[in-house]
Amino acid sequence: MTKAGIVDKINKTTGFTKKDIAIIIDHFLDFIQDSLVEKGRVDLRKFGNFVIKERKSRIARNPRTNQEVKIPGREVPIFKPSRVFKEKVNNRKK
Repeated sequence: MTKAGIVDKINKTTGFTKKDIAIIIDHFLDFIQDSLVEKGRVDLRKFGNFVIKERKSRIARNPRTNQEVKIPGREVPIFKPSRVFKEKVNNRKK
């Protein structure tokens, strides 16, 4: 599902304008990104956690030249779904 699809569904169930919903979603996503940069973690109960993890540097191989290349360490955003979320996904086919 795309952001436009989410906006449509929320519009149909709430009656808010699509423009207002899109603005709220944009601000929500900006808030999550800004909070991760500042604090390194965002917890949303019954949904999951967004955290920043550090990836260690490593040696990789260029498949075209077979030459070794060093990839530097970096920080990456990670999403960890909550137990409730995992159960809902696992029970969707029942």
